[in-house]
Amino acid sequence: MDSFLSKKADLPCAALAPLVPDANGTAGGEPWFDLIELMFFAYRDFVGDADQLLENFGLGRAHHRVLHFVNRRPGLTIAELLDILKITKQSLNRVLKELLDTDYVVSHPGANDRRQRQLFPTARGKALALDVARLQSKRFSRVFAQLPEGARSDAVDFLLAIVDAGERDKVAAMVASDRTAAHAGTKR
Repeated sequence: MDSFLSKKADLPCAALAPLVPDANGTAGGEPWFDLIELMFFAYRDFVGDADQLLENFGLGRAHHRVLHFVNRRPGLTIAELLDILKITKQSLNRVLKELLDTDYVVSHPGANDRRQRQLFPTARGKALALDVARLQSKRFSRVFAQLPEGARSDAVDFLLAIVDAGERDKVAAMVASDRTAAHAGTKR
């Protein structure tokens, strides 16, 4: 594969020659180990940046996921957060309790339904969520600076295509509303 990256960064991309998928979505009936492993390593390094920062606060990846979405969508209900993260309430409870107890998140009764709990970031929570987002954005910035124009849009399309089809429209709308708000200069 003679790609831009193989020339630009001297990556061993030639070893990752594209294979034509068969009817099962595998190349010649074999799993696509190259993409599986690249996704693993990309994710490892992407979250590793955040892991190092969060470790200083005694927090981990689960805390980061909750804090990220609470910060991006203040007033998010616990049910909405569970739907986004696709985890059980039991899994969320420990992490959320720690974020509440350490003053990163606050919980208030729902505006329309007092039985609901709406989650909001505290000033401390907002600051940490933004620090992590800026750190991860630096990695994206370094990468896209090496790629041709339009690569970011292609990356968005690729990642969205990986999302399960039944969730894709919801995720696309969520991301689009975030991008629209960011471009309009509004803060969420």
